[in-house]
Amino acid sequence: MRSAAAEKERTVEELFGEYLRTRAEDIKWEIVLRHSNMIKNIALRLQDVYSSFAQLDDIINEGLITLADAVEKYDPEKGVFEAYASIRVRGMIIDYAKKQDWVASSVRRRVQKIDQAAAELAAGLGREPTEQEVAEELGLTLAQYRRAVGISFTRNVISLEELVEQNREHWAAGDARYPEEELQRTELVEVLAQAISSLEKNEQLVLSLYHEHDLKRTEVADILGVSPVRVSQIHTKALRKLRKLLAKYFNND
Repeated sequence: MRSAAAEKERTVEELFGEYLRTRAEDIKWEIVLRHSNMIKNIALRLQDVYSSFAQLDDIINEGLITLADAVEKYDPEKGVFEAYASIRVRGMIIDYAKKQDWVASSVRRRVQKIDQAAAELAAGLGREPTEQEVAEELGLTLAQYRRAVGISFTRNVISLEELVEQNREHWAAGDARYPEEELQRTELVEVLAQAISSLEKNEQLVLSLYHEHDLKRTEVADILGVSPVRVSQIHTKALRKLRKLLAKYFNND
């Protein structure tokens, strides 16, 4: 039997090689534990989605179960495990949230009013309104306002991820976890790149800072020198354009 120290020295690829040969439970869970930080990072990033009905530890536990299932179903010939696993964990959180009816109707109504209130204030003030000004205009406390904006922002992120994943499935056969051909994976990347390149520069920057560099909305706002609500507006507009472009492409496929 291998020592714990020797076990830690093994790469993930080596562990997968042994797991595929033996299907040993201890190897499977070693792989899961090696990726536990990924679960926590995704759970923290999407915390606004589930924070009203679940604790971080609950989501991490669900993520471990999802990751174990991902190990069982992973095919090394079809892509990098980390990419596949992150898709599975995000999908689990989205599905979990949907089952819990995660956005109450009152919050949805608030979200719909934010853009209108901010635009009206900007027109009247001749500048971008502060968070406090928009909150007062909406009759919300600052905490309520920030939560509503955060939910709107996160919903848009999930909406785009769902669109991309739906079209991965459109290309793949059966319950395949990745597109069957490398050409199709390359095509998806190219389509996304072309769609993003058609956006305005500030829209591209917001998407890059949030999705590539994992910055928070407030951090993006500081970099751009605008309010967090303006970041949400730019983000919403960019994703709306991307969804339209991607949907048009895939519907014509």
